[in-house]
Parts: sequence; C-alpha cells; structure tokens
Amino acid sequence: MKAAVCREFGKPLVLEEVSLGDVGPTDVQVDVAACAVCHSDIHYAEGAWGGYLPAVYGHEAAGVITEIGADVKDVAVGDHVVVTLIRSCGECSQCERGNHVFCESKFTADDNSRLSSGEGEDVLAAMLCGAFAEEVVVDQSQVVAVPKDLDWTVASLLACGVITGVGAVTNTSSIDDTSTVVVVGAGGVGLNAIQGAAIVGAPVIIAVDLAEEKLDIARNFGATHVATPENARDMIREATGRKGVSHAIVSVGSSKAISAALRYIEMGGELVIVGMPASNQEIEIDPSIIAAAGHRIIGSKMGTSQIRRDIPQLIEWYRDGKLKLDELVSGTYGLDDINAAIDNVANGATIRNVVLMD
Repeated sequence: MKAAVCREFGKPLVLEEVSLGDVGPTDVQVDVAACAVCHSDIHYAEGAWGGYLPAVYGHEAAGVITEIGADVKDVAVGDHVVVTLIRSCGECSQCERGNHVFCESKFTADDNSRLSSGEGEDVLAAMLCGAFAEEVVVDQSQVVAVPKDLDWTVASLLACGVITGVGAVTNTSSIDDTSTVVVVGAGGVGLNAIQGAAIVGAPVIIAVDLAEEKLDIARNFGATHVATPENARDMIREATGRKGVSHAIVSVGSSKAISAALRYIEMGGELVIVGMPASNQEIEIDPSIIAAAGHRIIGSKMGTSQIRRDIPQLIEWYRDGKLKLDELVSGTYGLDDINAAIDNVANGATIRNVVLMD
C-alpha cells in the first residue's frame, strides 16, 4: 500500500510503498477513506516532540473495516468507522474512572511497528495510527462505528479536533450555562471549544486570536465577542463587568498564551490547557496568587473523551444543527498532494484540510 513517510524531521513527507503488519486477536484493519491534517501531525513531523523515524503520521481518520481479529467485539467487517489514537482496555484503574485517554494497559501494537518498508525496515505507525496511508491496523478500542451515510470528510474530523475542542468543555471543564469563557486560539480545536461552550449555553464566549480573519470565523461558530491578544484584557473586562472570565481555554501550543490566560480568569476561575507547546518550554507561576485566588489549572488531553459515548453524541448534535462540521473543512487533497495540504495548514491559511484516499 501507499503511505506518506517522514524520514527526516522538517522535510517533506515521501510517498512510499509499505507493508502492513498482521491483524492480531483484538485488532481491526481499516481501508482509510479520509484523514484530516492536525497540527499535532505537523509538530511531530517538524521534530517538536522528538520521536522515532521513519514514521507515518496521521491520526484523524475514517474508513471501512476490511478485517477483524478473532476476539473483536462490537464492530464488524464492512462497518464505517472513525479511527482515533485513543486506546482503552476498559479495565485498568484509569479506564474504570472514565479516563480512557490515560489507559495504562499494554496492547499488541506496542510490540509491533505495524509497518515496514520495501527493504524490511521498521516504519513507525505514529500516534498509534499511521493514517496518512491507504490502510491501518489498530486496536478495536480505537474505532467507533458511524452511520454509513455520514460523509467521510466530516467523519474524519471527529477523530481528534472536534472531540478535543468540544470535549475540553463538555468533559474536562466545569463550564455550564452560567459560565463566562475565553478561548485562546481560533483554529480547528479552538473553534470546537467555542462550539462546545455554545452548546452548553455559556452566555459569554470570547475568542482570542492573532488573525483577524479567524476572529470573523469564530463569530460564526458561537463566539459572542472577539479580541486580539493586545486588546483581550480590555474586551474581557468589558464583557464581564471587569471581573475576568470564569473559564479560559488555551487551544494553542504556546507558553506565552498560557501565561497570558492566567490573567484572564476571575477569582475561583479555571484555566484549561489543551494546546501542547514544544518540549521543554516552561511558564512562571506565583503559587501564592494561585492559592489566594482559588485558581484551578487543568490539562485536557483529547477532550478527556470516551469515543463510543462522545462521537455518537457529536453526530447527533451535527444532525440537529447544533454542531458545525462541514464549515471546518477548508480543502480536500489526494494523498499525492499531502505536503501541500500540510503546508497550507502550517501557514495558518486553513481550519482543517482533509486527505482523501482513492
């Protein structure tokens, strides 16, 4: 099969013929129909977080199951599925507490690269998926069946960007219909956090971004106010009666943005860190202020999602007109044009680009 392989950090991906590993007892093989381009894929390919090379990135995928292992339950050959990077055993202490994204178990795929080059070289299926490829083999817990009439482009978005942004609000945070919210970063994840805040009924939702054009888009996704970083504090004071917001969500991987957001929240406020800065970045925090103000700082990985609970709910909201998905797609590309799709996202010119396989 054909896959887009990263052989050197910061260089274009290379299309190669690779071989797919065997399907284990709890694995499913999926013929990939679409894979969205996430900033995390780009950061990994740039070397921001290190990692093993050669590798195939891509983790926002959707496709058709073509083979299943002997012990697979709940899904079958022919099912249309969303493919995520979230693996969960359902039995460890984290899974029992509902924290599927932190599952502690070891899976078959952990001992198997899944992919190999024509010369027999191991190729990493990165981020537990490796979906910039025509096929993937993943654990059964990583997929969730979706209606067969759901468009592939829309389905792929549900694998990461949407569950991460919406889930940061509906699962991780304590945002409700009394909350005032600022979302820092109006990209793919940030727009979905804005949508999540709107869905739960937050009356004040302030979008903050460097790009004016993204702020215009944010209004269409539910932002009641918009601001650039330079005028964010003034806008927050105006919108909240000078108190500050009850909740700040930082969707961008920027230590500077995280530090700034700490100054946006009121007494007893909550800061939710969603975006991941490059490794080894730090921020300075005065613990006496955090304690005295009763601030809460929490991380949100993949929206603290349980995919077989959350993805069907997202589809229901989409069909009810409460969740915009089609509007998130800026463009579609073939696998042969994946580097153009990545460059377009990296340059900040799009919300989400989706790679469609033949």
